[in-house]
Amino acid sequence: MGARALLAEVGSDEQVAALLGDLTQRQHGGLLGAEVELVPAARTVLVDGLGSPRERATLTAWLDAWVPHAVRTDAGSLVEIPTVYDGEDLAEVAALWGVTPQEAVRRHAACSFRVAFCGFAPGFAYLTGLPQELAVPRRATPRTRVPVGSVALAGAYTGVYPSPSPGGWQLIGRTELCLWDEDRSPAALLTPGTRVRFTAVAAEAGS
Repeated sequence: MGARALLAEVGSDEQVAALLGDLTQRQHGGLLGAEVELVPAARTVLVDGLGSPRERATLTAWLDAWVPHAVRTDAGSLVEIPTVYDGEDLAEVAALWGVTPQEAVRRHAACSFRVAFCGFAPGFAYLTGLPQELAVPRRATPRTRVPVGSVALAGAYTGVYPSPSPGGWQLIGRTELCLWDEDRSPAALLTPGTRVRFTAVAAEAGS
C-alpha cells in the first residue's frame, strides 16, 4: 500500500473490533486525519492515507503500545434482518449441529452478530457471533449462482449475499432487505461494527 499505510496484525476478530474502535476514536478526536481510511479484515486493520512520516511514526508507536481489550457487545447501531429460514442447506446444517431444522433456526436467530469486516463483493459483510461449536464447512462444490438476499454460513461466519453471485456457503434462509444500494449513503447497509439480529418470518404466499 506504500509509505502512507500501516497494516496492524492482531490475534482474533475480537481484537480487530477493539483496535478498529480505538482507531476510530483517535480519528474522531483529531489524532488521525479525516482522510485516513480504516479497513478491517479477519486478523488485520489497514490504516491507509497517513499524511506524513511523523503521523506514521506516531501511529506506529501507539500501535506498539496498544493493549487488546474486550469490546462492548451493546455498542454500535443495530440492524434487524427479517429472514425466511427455508434455505436449501438448512437440513444439512441442522444435521451437522445434531438438531432439527426448527431448532437450528432458533439457535441462529438467538445469536447476536456483529459485522467484523466486508469483502468478496460490494456490501457483503462477514458477521461474527455464531458460537465456534456451530461452525460449518463450506460446500464441497460451490454453486454457480446464489440468489440475492441469501442468508448463509461458512465456518463461524454468517453472511447475506447482496447480489446474485457464485458461492460455496451453506444457504439457510433469505431476506428481502436491500444490502447494497449505490443511491444510499453509505451504499452498504452492513458496515464494520454494526450489530445484527436475524428475525424469523413466515414466507409470503407465492414466494
